[in-house]
Amino acid sequence: MRTDDDSWDIVSSVGATALGVAALRAGESRRADALFHDPYADLMVSAVGSPAWTRLSRRDIGDIDQDAVRSYGALGDLLVARTCYFDDYLDAAAAAGVRQIVIVAAGLDARAYRLDWPSGTIIFELDQPKVLQFKASALAAQDVGPAVDRRAVAVDLREDWPAALRDKGFDADVPTAWLVEGLLRYLPADAQDRLLTHIAAMSAPGSRVALNTTPGNLTSNMQEQEDNRDRMLAALNIDLDVDSLWYPAEGRTDPVEWFDGQGWMAVRADPAAVLIDRGRDVPDDVAAEMRNHLLMTATRPGGDSTP
Repeated sequence: MRTDDDSWDIVSSVGATALGVAALRAGESRRADALFHDPYADLMVSAVGSPAWTRLSRRDIGDIDQDAVRSYGALGDLLVARTCYFDDYLDAAAAAGVRQIVIVAAGLDARAYRLDWPSGTIIFELDQPKVLQFKASALAAQDVGPAVDRRAVAVDLREDWPAALRDKGFDADVPTAWLVEGLLRYLPADAQDRLLTHIAAMSAPGSRVALNTTPGNLTSNMQEQEDNRDRMLAALNIDLDVDSLWYPAEGRTDPVEWFDGQGWMAVRADPAAVLIDRGRDVPDDVAAEMRNHLLMTATRPGGDSTP
């Protein structure tokens, strides 16, 4: 269970969820009809040296309860949708002239390595020290370096991360593209509010933010998907109880309403439509469940990068 002063490495607690995300990205990248390619996800999962995580990353799951695998696939579809959505968001920010990117709770995100970035772009990655060190070491061991000026900011997001970010050269006077992927439910409600407040305060006109979050009350189908996720992980001998790592949803601010209230232009996105627009078939029942999850972008008016 979470505590307000807990910490982790890449194979424990919240850190292990980053492994799960990387494994699913690696699995998508292996598909003939893959909607994105992350060649570094499998490298990072393999660097852990865990046969169980490697099996998941390489889709070597033929002997596992296939009903659980198919049902869990709906949650995998959601992750694919959000990866595509955030890739497009960052591409659009770069095309609009934004050259300062902040990835909050970067985990095993490889966008600093795999996306095309204009000259002069700086990417700040914030996360626990052990997580950032693992990623850098795992990729360096394969002679993989970032495609951009990547600056690791080793900090707990419940601490004074704005000061740590500024110490690495962050400039609050230029537009920034913030990415907050897969984070909010891992923060207490008050810490979420502080995070959004800091982002708004450090954002020059023309800045933008993209994030996702999960609903507080699961439908019966969503609960079934999460139960099947747990069954599949248990069958692989992966000890990870994702739900126990989340803080309660009660009393939590709606990010769209929050940014609207700050004068930003906030827009929700339909995760199912993200996949359908790319030619991926999404059954109606899966699409309905995916729409319970929030994908959003918000832009602070003003500046040359405002769309």
